[in-house]
Amino acid sequence: MEPATVYLLGALMMMANGGVLGLMHRDFPPSLRPSAVTWRIGTLLHACGCAMFMVQEALPRSFVLPLANGLVMGGFTCYWAALRQFYGVPRSWVMLAPVTVGVLGVYWFIGVSPAPLGRIVVVALVWAVLLGSCIRELLGQGRRDRAWSRQVMAGIFVLLLLVVLVRLGWFVVAGMAPDYSGLDGRLWINMASPVVMTIMPVIGTTAFLLMCSERIRRQWERAASTDYLTGLANRRTLAEAGARRFDLARAQGRGFGLGVIDIDHFKSINDRYGHDVGDVALKHVAAKLEAACREAELPARQGGEEFVVLFDDVTRDSVLAAGERLRHAVASSPFIAGTVSLPVTVSIGVAVRQDDDTSFECVLRRADAALYAAKQGGRNRVEAAPPAATV
Repeated sequence: MEPATVYLLGALMMMANGGVLGLMHRDFPPSLRPSAVTWRIGTLLHACGCAMFMVQEALPRSFVLPLANGLVMGGFTCYWAALRQFYGVPRSWVMLAPVTVGVLGVYWFIGVSPAPLGRIVVVALVWAVLLGSCIRELLGQGRRDRAWSRQVMAGIFVLLLLVVLVRLGWFVVAGMAPDYSGLDGRLWINMASPVVMTIMPVIGTTAFLLMCSERIRRQWERAASTDYLTGLANRRTLAEAGARRFDLARAQGRGFGLGVIDIDHFKSINDRYGHDVGDVALKHVAAKLEAACREAELPARQGGEEFVVLFDDVTRDSVLAAGERLRHAVASSPFIAGTVSLPVTVSIGVAVRQDDDTSFECVLRRADAALYAAKQGGRNRVEAAPPAATV
């Protein structure tokens, strides 16, 4: 099989791959569509570049080779841009600099000062910059995205970067004839290069689709486990996490506690200003609670204007201090919605696990009773549940 045939087959494969992505991206959520469109454009540019390489002997080399290389470099630039869109990183016109330098460099070493090795060096360096940028984007998301498809994608770009460097090293060591042609099938490197250059984008597009699929799956899981209004854990997640933490604390003999939090006079906010303002108040309190929680503490919305926060390794005194921290976080920040500015406070009932507690619900009931005492005691305060034997 000749290099021209490999370029043709690769171009057809990439066009088909881009077509599939074009059909699928309409079913993606709006947040993923821009990156999918950009990735598709990159794949199609790459395919067009391979088609230009295929016909490089039939057209003026000073025209076809800068164009072919520019299309392929543009494809990699689109991959880089798509990854930045995928992770919400702003794009910049500076990203076009490598392509510009590459096209001008290829033209220079063909039409102005012919030097095949100089052309290969320019192309390899530009590819290295673009591939390295893609790798950096992927590896830089390791903390927020642990999907295996991200790691596969990074591996694909690393492998392609190694191929580019090996190809450059081979030409530097072996040298190049003045009339070198990339379609010369007698050189093994001319057969290996188009195979890698055409297969990798196809595999990369598959990995990108897997990244989108995993992102969608995580979004559905998050939607099922969080409250739609506040973004905190919902009632089901609270029950599961509470039971799990309670069982673990009882098995290890550690402290476990929780606080039940209720917004003071919330009904009057709804009655006076409407439910839209009430929803904003709920989100305001949820944000303050979440910001005041420490790493191991889990805030959740129980329902209505009631919230629950789970605590690990606490005593009655420390859970009281934690409740006071949460109460102060809300009370110290007035609630503002448009022209409305209102002081918002919360009442909190806290409880810790007792030896005779048999389930998470036991602790929850005692914290709820403590909340009632906080309301009766004047609101905007924290009350701790007494030991179970005296309830």
